[in-house]
Amino acid sequence: MHSIAMKYKHLKLDQKKIDFAKRYFGVKTEQEAIDRALSLLMEEEQIVKAMKPLKGALKDDNRKWPYL
Repeated sequence: MHSIAMKYKHLKLDQKKIDFAKRYFGVKTEQEAIDRALSLLMEEEQIVKAMKPLKGALKDDNRKWPYL
């Protein structure tokens, strides 16, 4: 089990983007909105890495979606 390293940061951020993230995630605090946005970014990177080996795998595949 590993611990989470929490650090205090002083940043200048676009308030409109923070407000959007709060609404998007349905959270009340700016900290939670930013944390969720960063977590989402990390998840996206994992998905992109997992999909890279599939690049071009379906080329010339004329089967109808969904594959059954």
